[in-house]
Amino acid sequence: MNSVFHLALHVRDLDATRDFYGRVLGCAEGRSTDTWVDFDFFGHQLSLHLGEPFPTTRTGKVGDHMVMMPHMGAVLPLDAWLDLSARLEREGIDFDIPPVIRFAGEPGEQRTMFFFDPSGNPIEIKGFRDFDAIFAS
Repeated sequence: MNSVFHLALHVRDLDATRDFYGRVLGCAEGRSTDTWVDFDFFGHQLSLHLGEPFPTTRTGKVGDHMVMMPHMGAVLPLDAWLDLSARLEREGIDFDIPPVIRFAGEPGEQRTMFFFDPSGNPIEIKGFRDFDAIFAS
């Protein structure tokens, strides 16, 4: 079954949000009002509303990293992930976890990177050479 995921989060500033998600991440803007904006977040609907973002803590143990929880993100084909990671590096993004290979040589081998949007929402972008490995154990 194919479906589109919808996620709604709080952000503090819609202008900074539009610049980050639109220009930096390359997400197309959808509908909006004076209090929220939708983006095509790598094929999924992301609705960003003015408000105070969720509190986050570094409590997620994944491989060698303690990651911010909660967080959101996307899984991309490896070529798209490599292109995005290069774009983010050119933009001078301050990575929480810089682009890295996780679980090398194991089932579920992946690329990952963590960073924050301008409101402090943690984002993880994963890259897989083979999407059949996403749920491999």
